[in-house]
Amino acid sequence: MHIPDNYLSPQTCAVMGAAMIPVWAVAVKKIKAEVPKEMIPLLGIGAAVSFLLMMFNVPLPGGTTGHAVGGTLLAILLGPWAACISVTVALLIQALMFGDGGILSFGANCFNMAFVLPFVGYYIYKFIKDSVKTDKGEYIGMIAGSYIGINVAAFCAAIEFGIQPLLFKSATGQPLYCPYPLSVTIPAMTIPHLLVAGVVEVLFTVAVFSFVKKVSPGTIYEGAKEKTKAIYGLIIGLICLTPLGLLAAGTAWGEWGTDEIQDVVSGGSALGFVPAGMQNGFSFEALMPDYSVSGLPEAAGYILSAIAGAAILIILFKVIGYLKKDKGESALE
Repeated sequence: MHIPDNYLSPQTCAVMGAAMIPVWAVAVKKIKAEVPKEMIPLLGIGAAVSFLLMMFNVPLPGGTTGHAVGGTLLAILLGPWAACISVTVALLIQALMFGDGGILSFGANCFNMAFVLPFVGYYIYKFIKDSVKTDKGEYIGMIAGSYIGINVAAFCAAIEFGIQPLLFKSATGQPLYCPYPLSVTIPAMTIPHLLVAGVVEVLFTVAVFSFVKKVSPGTIYEGAKEKTKAIYGLIIGLICLTPLGLLAAGTAWGEWGTDEIQDVVSGGSALGFVPAGMQNGFSFEALMPDYSVSGLPEAAGYILSAIAGAAILIILFKVIGYLKKDKGESALE
């Protein structure tokens, strides 16, 4: 679901980035005003968990791959506004360090995965939990929220992809950016997420939530503050298992490079050309592209990337927490 650069027009990227500015502004204001400084590091832990979950690629129907995001999970554990910031920073590190998701398309990726997913997922979860006031209701809400949240996010990405050939064409009528219309992008994005990626999101959400609730219930949103040593153990475990994400062959839909896209088969025939906007568009060289390290085996590079990404996120939020002036002990609403 990470949209690379040059799949969306600069105009689309600008609109999506502008749409996220007020969201980020409100989120930061909420966190500054209502989250005590000693709780800020939990946002880093949440960001690290989301970052690591997104490294576990799974095969999807059609020969592509996908992954969980953990947006609803973080919204349940930390609150939706905190989840928005955590996923946003995780996506930023992915784009800058690992080339996973574009720089220009950062706003669009955040809109889908850091805004739509956690908010849709959380409020579905909360509605069901408040309606069915039992542990069963909580888990039903969690399952429904995480499944619907990631599928709505995938649908938004499909719309963003699919409007490109409608709005942006060359003088000869060829698409300049994503070449596939809505009739292709919607089923290509939504069906695999409905069948597989949504289920993976649910499994990760329920498993991690159950673990956290058992070992450190104080990290649950609106709960008391407790030690999080066991959560660091979870992060270490996820880091060790990340090479499993390499077992899924193929490229995620809509994330092909310019050397691949002309050979992508859709409707029984290959595309046969590289859109001009992709071929001549913005280029950025990440430090560790595709979670790899030159000279190291693929699995070792993947683990090193997981360690680096998780460590940066945790340290960054610890520093933010250290610098923050505490304004109270109330939970984030």
